[in-house]
Amino acid sequence: MAKNETTMPAAPDTPGLRVDIVAGLTAAAVVLPKAMAYATVAGLPVAIGLYTAFVPMVIYALLGTSRVLSFSSTTTLAILAGTQLGLVVPDGDPARLLTAVATLSALTGAILILASLLRLGFVANFISSPVLTGFKAGIGLVILLDQVPKLLGIHITKQGFFHDLLSVVQHLPDTSLLTLAVAAATLAVLIGMERLWPHSPAPLVAVGGGIAAAWFLGLEGQGVAIVGLIPQGFPSLTLPDLALVQQLLPGALGIALMSFTESIAAGRAFAKTSEPPIDANRELLASGAANLGGAVFGAMPAGGGTSQTAVVRAAGGQSQKASLVTAGAALATMLFLAPLLGLLPYATLAAVVIVYSVGLIQPGEFRAIRKVRTMEFRWAAIACFGVLIFGTLQGIVVAIIVSLIGLSSQTAHPKVYVIGRKRGADVLRPLSSEHPDDETFEGLLILRPEGRLFFVNAQAVADQIKALVAQHQPKVVVLDMSRVPDIEYSALQMIVEGEQRLTSETGTSLWLAGLNPGVLEVVRHTALAERLGRERMLFNARAAIERYLAMRSST
Repeated sequence: MAKNETTMPAAPDTPGLRVDIVAGLTAAAVVLPKAMAYATVAGLPVAIGLYTAFVPMVIYALLGTSRVLSFSSTTTLAILAGTQLGLVVPDGDPARLLTAVATLSALTGAILILASLLRLGFVANFISSPVLTGFKAGIGLVILLDQVPKLLGIHITKQGFFHDLLSVVQHLPDTSLLTLAVAAATLAVLIGMERLWPHSPAPLVAVGGGIAAAWFLGLEGQGVAIVGLIPQGFPSLTLPDLALVQQLLPGALGIALMSFTESIAAGRAFAKTSEPPIDANRELLASGAANLGGAVFGAMPAGGGTSQTAVVRAAGGQSQKASLVTAGAALATMLFLAPLLGLLPYATLAAVVIVYSVGLIQPGEFRAIRKVRTMEFRWAAIACFGVLIFGTLQGIVVAIIVSLIGLSSQTAHPKVYVIGRKRGADVLRPLSSEHPDDETFEGLLILRPEGRLFFVNAQAVADQIKALVAQHQPKVVVLDMSRVPDIEYSALQMIVEGEQRLTSETGTSLWLAGLNPGVLEVVRHTALAERLGRERMLFNARAAIERYLAMRSST
């Protein structure tokens, strides 16, 4: 190459607009039928599902930090919204339902925006993974049971999961065989296509088949329930009702939490390492604005969906242009296809809901959790039954309480390990039956507490240390604090009092080793630092061993 020649930089490996258009249209084929189905789960007209796949998706596409998150209705949010709407509009009056859902979505959006301003993105971590597994399984079971009457063409009065299950069994003789046949055919199409062609437009094919069957076979005249009239055109403006705020606020808090939890989980799951990281607080703002904007146009509460986001990524989507294309498809459907969608059998929608909700129930996850820790398996089971027994919204509270109890249980009983040294190597590790040859030193007991020490666990740690000292009866106790990131006043007082008792009662000397800068600074502000002096505050446990051996050899 000539000296004055320059190489042109390689073109960036980014797909063009065409790829995002294809991904957006592919996602639309999956998202739009599911959105309509989820609207029925919430007890709302199917048009609300289309509104939710339009306005919130556009707003999130403009504000969100995820490149591919598809923001619309989800099964969890649909059932939560339906439960809350049923409380404030028990008679199902259409006009009142529209006002109530606008109010609920607006409240959800306002809560999320407020959480963003307060930088509460960490709240998503309040529900542990096992508890979330149990909660979603409970939601999945509720949704499945809720759709069974539509599959069978029967009607029951909803009074709770177990009562509804009994009612379904009692009404089995009233099953409409034609409705059941429509549902069975839809299920066969959905399951068959998903197995042969994952992330295919199976919902679109199923919905198209259901409409065609209703058109050519006259299913409505034969007793098969259909969607009926769908308003055609752009969604009209709907203002929230301030009189409903007090009633809807508790439910909106739970829906906001689940919307954010699902969105952040889906966004992180499909983020590539080459893409910007997901900003939790920015996601709160984007989710809040999407719900608030959607409320004005009658949309139901929305969030990021894992399955629909998977479709966008699988189809090659690389930016939020794909979501804008999906939203455009929703608008086109509202403007041109609404009359045709009115022929859609409810049994078809129920089948779509069931196929794409059954994934919430993960027996394999329960088995994996149980294999690792029985206690966390119990948390998952409690969260699941909390939803079934107390209801979906109360189930959120149960899930959070179980998570917090589990966290408290773990932090209240930190481990205190007896440390030994591997023979022939400068390796310190907890004594165990797996390493019977590890050496200890006569008269020296090295103890390593793990985790933050504060008022909740101070006494438990003190009791463990006291028992170990009584068992080993050492001349010197070394507290290896290298695994203690922070120490609170109560725990520090426990150490001060323990040092005094050891000295006065047994003549045992207490040393501290491996204090990080923060913990060291706290200790220096107490009388303990003066009592110990430099001689009994060592850089690490190895230095403590060397000092002890040198001291013993000198005597």
